[in-house]
Formats: sequence, structure tokens, C-alpha cells
Amino acid sequence: MINGLIAWTNKAFGKYNGYGLFSLAFMESSFFPIPPDFLLIAFVLANPESFLWLAFICTLGSVLGGMFGYLIGYLGEQVILEKLVAKNKIEKVHRLFEKYEAWAILIAGFTPIPYKVFTIAAGVFYVNFRIFVLMSILGRGSRFFLVAYLTKFYGEYVINLIDRIDLFLVGLVVVGVIAYYLYRKFKKK
Repeated sequence: MINGLIAWTNKAFGKYNGYGLFSLAFMESSFFPIPPDFLLIAFVLANPESFLWLAFICTLGSVLGGMFGYLIGYLGEQVILEKLVAKNKIEKVHRLFEKYEAWAILIAGFTPIPYKVFTIAAGVFYVNFRIFVLMSILGRGSRFFLVAYLTKFYGEYVINLIDRIDLFLVGLVVVGVIAYYLYRKFKKK
């Protein structure tokens, strides 16, 4: 599966070199479903000595795309969210997001959780923009520099490693959400 995604992203965006990597990272942080990691891996495998530059391009595109996602959430909040969810529920989620905003953005930026969900939610819930940008830089930068570093020094092996780590992290998040739900449910009784 990973090899297929790497091939597809390389075919669709690879011909544009750094611009393609930047564009994919930008789009993925605000509205596109395919993460830029696959193209980053393909580029680093093809040009290992440029791994730092490629990780920087990917991080920059992702952070700027996250800012665009924030803008989407910020501008669309009134129109979309209030029609779908009761105002008191929106306020409750807003308070929770505010309380853990830095950690939520940092963790979402580093893990395989769809980052665009958090960028848009950050705009909807008026997360402090400076904190949002700083945590995006730290989270996304850590992720992409780690992927580029591992790819440079461990080559093809990193593809299997990332696949396992992503699967593990997604499983861990799912277990955490279920545990939290069960905790809340039994706490009320």
C-alpha cells in the first residue's frame, strides 16, 4: 500500500520537484487527503543529500496550508458549524480545545491523524493563532525532518517502519478515544 501511494504521489506531484512537494504539503494541511510524507520519501530516496532542504519545503508548505485551514475554519464557523451543532455544544468543545490547544495541535501535527481536521477546528474555535503556528512548526517540522532523516539513513527500510508506526499510532488514538468515552460514561453513573 505504501509503495503504491509513493508511486502515485510521485507521478502526480513529483514532476514539479520542490513546488510539487510544497503544494502537496499545503493542500494536505487544509483540504487534501494524501499526506506529503510519501512524496518526501520518494524525493529523499532519489536525492539523499537534500534531505534537510526537502524536509524544510514540506514543513513550510504544511504550516502555510495549516494557516489556510485555520482561515477556512475561522471564516466558515458561523455559516457551517452553528447549523450542524447546538451553540452550547460548540462552546463546550471550544473550552476544551482552548484548554489543550497547544498539545492538540502539536500531537496532531506529528501523528498520522488528519491534520486538516485540527487546522480547521483551530480556526473554528479561535485558538490563539501564534500558538497554533508555533505548535504547527514544531509538530509538522518534527514529523517531516524525522521522516527525511530516517529515509536518508535507512532508505527503503523506512517505508515499512513508517507503515507500522502509523498503524500503531492510529490504533493508540482509537484506543484512547474509546477509553476516554468509557471513562466519561461510567463517571456519570
